[in-house]
Amino acid sequence: MKDGVRLTNVYFPVFLNLEGKLCVVIGGGKVGERKVLSLLQAKAFVKLISPEATPALQRLAEEGQIIWEKRIYQPGDLEGAWLVVAATNDPSTQKSIYDEANAKRVFCNMVDVPEFCSFIVPSVVKRGSLTIAISTSGANPAVARRIRESLERQFGPEYEIYLKLMENLRKQILELNLSPTEKEVKLHRLAMAPIPQYVRDRDLELLKNIIEKEGLIFPLDLFES
Repeated sequence: MKDGVRLTNVYFPVFLNLEGKLCVVIGGGKVGERKVLSLLQAKAFVKLISPEATPALQRLAEEGQIIWEKRIYQPGDLEGAWLVVAATNDPSTQKSIYDEANAKRVFCNMVDVPEFCSFIVPSVVKRGSLTIAISTSGANPAVARRIRESLERQFGPEYEIYLKLMENLRKQILELNLSPTEKEVKLHRLAMAPIPQYVRDRDLELLKNIIEKEGLIFPLDLFES
């Protein structure tokens, strides 16, 4: 707080399941394109509202991956929507979108306009099923980007295979005839082992020794692919 004014908002961190849910993107420029692509990765049902669109967005519409309504936003466009992301520079349009989103209880993100956001999109490190989200609550996106770049070096591509391996081992452990405590000890021991390093270096013999020492089967097929 400064002079009674809060400089940044307070947010509740959460990961959303958007599969099959209607998400509206308003604005067909490069920013809108990035938002559409990220929503498609989350398996959302995406509707784009914009008089113009980038070549990539046009292709997505032609392929039937998104719905494209070639016009400007108008009240009522958020009917049935789960969330809206808007990339428009017109203040009156921004307010109209935000007001409709609030009235219909639709999550709203107005790009670069935090006062018209009910949620913000964090900077993300993605490694297969591992997702690390970073946010400065809008205080300084450049700092969030710097932290993301540092985490990208710390958590390299090997983590995608590592997590697939750990999922496989967890399933094996849960099927063993052991007490809950014994299973928890095995899971903890494997989680603390330097397995990511061995995966990165493709030291399969060491990996095999660690896994078989726990009475588990080494899933070689994960590495053959």
